Amino acid sequence: MNDHFETAVKGGDNTDSNTILIVDDDKINRKVLGKIFSDLYSIKEVENGEQALFEILNRRDTYCAVLLDLVMPNMNGIDVLRVLKKYNILKEIPIFLITAEANDTIVMREAYELGVMDIIAKPVIPFIVRQRIQSVIELFETRKYLKNTVKTQQLNILTQAEKIIQLNRGMIEVLSTAIEFRDCESGGHVQRIAGITRFILTNTNFVTGLSEEEIENIALASIMHDVGKIAVPDAILSKPGKLTPQEYDIMKSHTTKGAELLENIPQLHENEIYKYALDIAKHHHERWDGRGYPDGLAKDDITPWAQVVSIADVYDALSCKRVYKNAFPRKQVIDMIKTGQCGVFNPRLLDSFFDVEDELSRMYTAETLAN
Repeated sequence: MNDHFETAVKGGDNTDSNTILIVDDDKINRKVLGKIFSDLYSIKEVENGEQALFEILNRRDTYCAVLLDLVMPNMNGIDVLRVLKKYNILKEIPIFLITAEANDTIVMREAYELGVMDIIAKPVIPFIVRQRIQSVIELFETRKYLKNTVKTQQLNILTQAEKIIQLNRGMIEVLSTAIEFRDCESGGHVQRIAGITRFILTNTNFVTGLSEEEIENIALASIMHDVGKIAVPDAILSKPGKLTPQEYDIMKSHTTKGAELLENIPQLHENEIYKYALDIAKHHHERWDGRGYPDGLAKDDITPWAQVVSIADVYDALSCKRVYKNAFPRKQVIDMIKTGQCGVFNPRLLDSFFDVEDELSRMYTAETLAN
């Protein structure tokens, strides 16, 4: 077979194809067949199997049917069918085998097994050939139309689903940002937490085996880490001085309150981020040494995504101005995290974090540090 048959085969579902390809080495036979359909379809004639393959493989959207002679020199009709089957084209374009040897059961069996639509015996009877072929063409075109309709409907459904996803994402971000405003923050904190979480999960080996979608779900879930602060009184949430032990206990309750809030949103349960959001909201203040809250989890009992959000939260809190403190210089932030002044972290997490901290520090502008 010539190399040009191995070029890229372009497919399509063009329902406007309106040309019949007639393949026969006899010019008179081509004219006879062409005349039968010339008032309904455009006609393209070729005189051998190689020309037929070139036309079909490179212009398959053009043809609504192929009338293929069986006996031709070099490449006969069966040879052509074998190549077309390789490219799965016989399911897209109806192929009719034209032959004077319709009683050769071995050849006819192979033709049908290869996927030929019908076998037309020579000499052809025009009105019978016209009716048989036109009916099949209409059937194929209807099937293509229905296939395109289904594809369009599927695309519309996917578009609507994407809109719903974006709406849900927007609602989550608005809720989380509103809570940050209650905490006297600009709302940038939750976005930075998501960014830090995504960056650590993507650019370090602390957690392996996560897909891009899972990483994105965890980053989105991290936005809701402090959602329970909605239940903390303003007097405690925005207090500029040190909290009393009783006030601190109330502040710590934002972890369990956040988990309860998320559990009470039934629609969220069906979302892929739910399991991450619930765990992060409840456990982002746990410590590697087991001295965190609310459950006192230790070491690998704390999920890796809750650990990542925990260090992201501490890093951002130290790096930015809050109602109760100014932003700490970067060197001091690093020292405080390294020495465990703001929580005890997984040593592997610390290694991964400091591997990328230089890149993370670039998200903090002078304006960010002042907010």
